[in-house]
Parts: sequence; structure tokens; C-alpha cells
Amino acid sequence: MTDSKTREPLLVARNVTRIFGSAYALRDATMALRRHEICGLLGANGAGKSTLSRIVCGHLSPTSGEILFKDAPLAVGSARDALRAGIALVAQETSLAPDMSVLENIFLPRYAMPGRLSFAQLRQRAQAILSELGHDHALPLDMEVRRLSAAQRQLVEIAKALALNAELVIFDEPTASLSPTEVDRLFDIMTRLKDSGKALAFVSHRLEEVFAITDRVTILREGRTVAEGVPTAGLSQNDIIRHMVGRDIGNVYRKAPSTKAAGERPVVLDVVRLSAPPAVRDVSFSVRKGEILGLGGLVGAGRSESAEAIFGLRPRAGGQVFVAGKEIHPKSPIAAIRAGMGMVAEDRRAQNIVPDMTVGENLFLAQMGKHRGLGRGHSLRRKQAGELMARLGLPADRMDANLLHFSGGMQQKVIIARWLLIEPEVLILDEPTKGVDIGTRQVIYELLREVAEKGIAVVVISSDFEELLGICERVVVMSDGYTIADLPASRLNEESLTLLAAPRSSAERNAVFLRDLVARHGGTAFWGLIDGDQFVCLAVAEGKGGVPTGFAAGHVYFAQETAIPAALEERKPGVVTEKDGRSTLLTRMSNRRGHDLGWIGLSLPPGAKLPDHESLADRMAGLITSRQDEEIHA
Repeated sequence: MTDSKTREPLLVARNVTRIFGSAYALRDATMALRRHEICGLLGANGAGKSTLSRIVCGHLSPTSGEILFKDAPLAVGSARDALRAGIALVAQETSLAPDMSVLENIFLPRYAMPGRLSFAQLRQRAQAILSELGHDHALPLDMEVRRLSAAQRQLVEIAKALALNAELVIFDEPTASLSPTEVDRLFDIMTRLKDSGKALAFVSHRLEEVFAITDRVTILREGRTVAEGVPTAGLSQNDIIRHMVGRDIGNVYRKAPSTKAAGERPVVLDVVRLSAPPAVRDVSFSVRKGEILGLGGLVGAGRSESAEAIFGLRPRAGGQVFVAGKEIHPKSPIAAIRAGMGMVAEDRRAQNIVPDMTVGENLFLAQMGKHRGLGRGHSLRRKQAGELMARLGLPADRMDANLLHFSGGMQQKVIIARWLLIEPEVLILDEPTKGVDIGTRQVIYELLREVAEKGIAVVVISSDFEELLGICERVVVMSDGYTIADLPASRLNEESLTLLAAPRSSAERNAVFLRDLVARHGGTAFWGLIDGDQFVCLAVAEGKGGVPTGFAAGHVYFAQETAIPAALEERKPGVVTEKDGRSTLLTRMSNRRGHDLGWIGLSLPPGAKLPDHESLADRMAGLITSRQDEEIHA
């Protein structure tokens, strides 16, 4: 319960204006943040969300306006002042020290504070924070941050903010590189922070997340506040989009029908048993002409590292890569570009943009790598560049402006346009809509569909499973450096994709349980997700002389395609007998938040002695309880 005082705003920003040169980033913006609440701070790219956040956290000074914190004027001249006042920011673009370890970065703000540091205590605290985030095993505390992926660096940024125990925390796009499972863990932590009396602001372009975690929303458009402190429960997605962009967007995931069946299109990119340890162990997939293929998985699955190995950014230890039937061995991006490939890397600031170059210079970087003759080859592409700029809504009269002066969405458009100028046969995009608004996402999706229709093979790596299922024809699922499944998107949903992407260590626990079942009782044991008339097989174990079900891990089946259609169609705990006399016992699994973890089943041949139903169900329930206990203590 909260008293009336806790309902008073902890922070109030009134009429905040910020001018860069002659351009307004904010115009009389307002915002209020309260204890025991999570407020969504929303708006299209360039609306001023990050600018307002950075002003509150001392990274920028306002040109004019007033900010009150705890009913007193907030006078912070630096981020250090804001931290001492109890205000922290989880930045969209990470602000970590690359040559320092994960442990040192988590507690970097402590170095500027008085008092002695106990590294033994800091290590213990850091381990506890990473356990809460579910990544104590994937983020070694002594590893240098420069060796981490962009998604792992984002997790360190979150851990750094949690270590401060601040009264007000602004999360600026913290979920952009996280999978649904990892987002769920973060939301658990945010809810605990809210319940403990913290005030939180949540900046995100994923509207489904806004509805899942926020109590109120404040919406900016072109630097102005157009909705302030509106209860989230009273809004729809269309309401928010209209406030953000001033119009309806419609279905951003519209798929254009292909004129040719998938099997009729030639394979353009073929990856065979790719290995680049430790992140990439055994990865295989193929992409056909005009196809959009998705690579899905959790942080640490090896998706980005696989793309880097394919594109010559990471040395390969084994495997083969073919482009249009010709094996290639790129040892540098230039070699990959000349072999017909393009790649939009995940980290926009560190891997894609040359900060001291203009829009035009950044735009023509890939063309310079591909061009073999004298000069830079710009003249051949200027007309195409102008058409692309217009298509993407980029101001053609600002080609000589510094790219860093543009919003994140505008920067991403320029980066994608850079690769389209070289007309690649294969285009790989790693988190292409990370940190961009719904309107920009729609433009990017339309562009990818047009690119595919022209025959380019497109690979999309994304932590947004809704995005993968919405724009891709097929999804290849990765876990711990291995490809686990290769399935049509139409046969998947977010739940089945999440379960397929689970770490192999987690899946192995269930597989051991299945092997124990068949060792004791014979038959065939399986674990999977039942969705309508489809079954997604996650693991299977067959005993000697068992009754084959035809299941294989990582595949999706219609119920009528299997040997146990009645059990899959009834979808209820207990024993179901098929027409051929075999019997199947099913038990449903779910975690403490009610999320579906699938079904565990045991199928026995006709006439076989059935195990005691209740005792077997209790053993299956024990497996669920142990999983939940691990989640609670993780």
C-alpha cells in the first residue's frame, strides 16, 4: 500500500527546452515521475525522449525550463551529480569502459564516491545482480567489456544501474537486444523496484512491452509533450501511435505473396557446419533467392557471431560458406562485399557509423569497398542514392551534415541504404529495428520486402520474436552456438520459438528426465508445445522395443501427421488411448508466471502395463517445481 505522499511526483519537469544550434530537440516538454510507478516515455525517433532523459540524468543541460526533484530544484551539472542525488540512467547507447572488466564496469560509478571499496563484496553483489538477470553464467565478471556482444554490453549497463540502488531509474530502450525470456526477467526486476518505492521511466518502441509493464505514459512528438501521465490501461495501441506519429500505421507485418514456391527458388547463401569457437560451434542454414530468413535465439546463442564469421569479421575454425554456389573464404569485410554480401551490424554507434563523417560519406562507405577502379565510384551511384534517400524519407539537402546529428531511426535508414547501394546478392541485418519507432520500423519492413522481391536473399537477426515471425518466411533457431531448428514461420509462435531457443543446459534437464522415464517404463517419452492442431517437439527419448511416434526434436507436426493424434487433439492431463491401442499420458508444464512450458508425455504400446498415473504425474510435477525453484533463486 502507498500513502498519499508517495503519490506525489518524485520528479517534475516543466517547460523544458533544449536547442542544438538552430534546431529544437525539446520545446516546453513536461513529465512527472512518481514512486511506486513505471511511466512509459514514448515518441517517434527524434521526438526528444533520449534528450529529456539525458537532461534529467545530468548528461545535458536544458536551454530553459524547470526540473524539481523531491520538491526542490534539481541542479546537476554532470552525471556524477545526478548519481549522488539518486538518479540513474540505463542508456540506449552503452557508456561502458571497453578496457575494464564486467565487474569494474558494474561498479564504475562507485569509484568516484568516497570510502574504501571491498572487491570481494563487490564481486558477491555483482554475482547476485547478474543472477537476478539470469546471466551469471554468460557474463564472466573478469572478462573485458570490449569482448562482449552488444546485447551482453546492454545487460552490463542494466546491472550497473541496479548496483546504484538509485531512487529514480530511467531505462532507455533496455530491451532492444533482449529476447522475450530475458525481457520477462527484467520486468520482474523492474516490478520489484517499483514495489520498493522507486520511480521508474521506461523508454521503448515496443508497444506490447509498454502495455505489459507501465502504469502511465507520457508521449512526445517533435519535442513537445502531447500526452502527459495518461493511465496505460485506458489506451489502445492505435491511441499511442496516433499521438506519436499523428496518423494510423496499420499492419506493419504485411507479407507480400511470393510468385514462386520456396523450393523453386535457387539457394543464394548456404552455410554448412560453420564453426568459430567459443560462440559458434555448429551452425548450418541456407537462404533462397528472394527469401527473408530469420535467425532467432537468446543472448549468447551465437547469432551475431555467426554473421560476423560469415562476413569476414571473425576467423572461422571450420565449415563452409557458399554464395550463389561458389565457396567463399572472406577474411575481411571487403572480401565479403566483393563476393556479393552486405551486412548491417548490431551496434549502430560502434560498428556502423564513422562519427566524424557526413551523411553522404557514411552512405558511400560500402561502395568504396566494392569499387575496384580509380576514384571512389560515387558518380555511378548518385542517382540511385538520391532515389533511396527519398524512399526512406531522408533529407537530401543534408548530405553534408554530420550523421550523429540525426535521430537513431534516421541513422539506421542511412546504414541500410549504404548496403542497398552496392546491390548485394545477400543482405544480413543484425537487429535492424533496434531503437527505432513504429513508423520507421514500417518503412524498414516495406524496404526489406521490396529488396526480397528483387531477388536478394535477406537474413534478419532479431531478439524481437514477434518481428521474426511477422516478416520472415522461415526461422532458424540457435542455442549455445548450435542451430536447433529450421522451421516455416507459419508453424511457430512466440511461445514455441522461446522454448526452442532455451539454453541447451536447460533443455538437457528435461531430456534427462525423458530418458529416465523410458528407462523405467519403456515406450517413448517426449516434451513439446501443443498449439491448436500443431505439436512442436522440443525433446524425445525412445526406449527399446518402444512405439515410435515419428517425432524429432526441433520439428513441428500437425496432430494428424503423428501416431498420437487423439492425445494431441484432446490436450488434457491424463491417459488417452489411440485407435491402434497405444496409450499416452500427458502432463502440462508452466512456470510461476503462468507461461506455458509445454507438455511432457509418455506413450506406451498396446497391452503394456501403464505406470501409476498419479505417481508419474507427481514426478513430472516435481520437475516443474525444480525449474521454478531455479527461476526464483536465479
